[in-house]
Amino acid sequence: MVARPELDTTPPAAADIGRQAAELSARMPDLLIQARLVANTIAHGIHGRRRAGPGETFWQFRHFQSGEPAKRIDWRRSARDDHLYVREKEWEAAHTVWIWIDRSPSMYFRSQLGQARKIERAVVIGLALTDLLIRGGERVGLVGLIAPSARRNAIETAAQLIAHDPIGEDRLPTEVPFGRFSDLVILGDLLEPLQTLEAGLTGIAGRQVHGHVVQILDPAEETFPFAGRTEFHDAASGLTYTAGRAEAIRGAYLARMAERRRRLRALSDRLGWSCTVHHTDHPAQQPVLALHARLSGGSNPRAGASAAAGREASV
Repeated sequence: MVARPELDTTPPAAADIGRQAAELSARMPDLLIQARLVANTIAHGIHGRRRAGPGETFWQFRHFQSGEPAKRIDWRRSARDDHLYVREKEWEAAHTVWIWIDRSPSMYFRSQLGQARKIERAVVIGLALTDLLIRGGERVGLVGLIAPSARRNAIETAAQLIAHDPIGEDRLPTEVPFGRFSDLVILGDLLEPLQTLEAGLTGIAGRQVHGHVVQILDPAEETFPFAGRTEFHDAASGLTYTAGRAEAIRGAYLARMAERRRRLRALSDRLGWSCTVHHTDHPAQQPVLALHARLSGGSNPRAGASAAAGREASV
């Protein structure tokens, strides 16, 4: 008997994943609306990547500076007052950002401590970030769903594809032909064996891809609030483990989670990637804002992913 009956201690069994996937598909319109709201909320508080530089689009007028070629002067605008003005163009240097959403069975877990299933939160974060980046002129692709593009309807297309094929494998996208110097955002629980994670992330980084890892966890997976006789199910393999007194293994579980966190952080620092932990009892705006800042900071598209940003943060 479970001593904490208010908690849903059982992740979805493998046989139940079909129903969970159908529910995710049915909720996709709501998740799309949530993503739009998150993107709109953040867009009102940011200035984006607009700045002067090579391009074709007019951005703003500025005062003419001594030593500049006279051909840059906009004489029509300058005739309005006593100053000389130059037309500045908007800098156009879109780069490619890939987003990978882990759609494996373990992502369907939710306890009553979380606001949403992990997969639902990953979808909202991925779609909201896609919308924001495309507004900023970036080319965004969702691994296994859509190729990189700057089309404004990309998130609707991605949502439809997820709704039709919600289940995926938990393997990292090591075989995807990422372009050199592109960015990859990884959204998943990252509960695969550590050796597999380390090999996969190192291999991707070795192809000159810059990464941003967001580990999405339910609060129960971090705190292990279980007591008494508790049965745990692995949604992927169907294996079951029964603990006579769950509280007796809490210390060992928390130690292993802490070691996993430490190794992921150390690997991210070594690769020059950013690493963030997001809990599903926190708002989705937090990781989206952090990711957008890292992907769009400074004149260098990747200046936001500094060594300091590469350290683990919990949002």
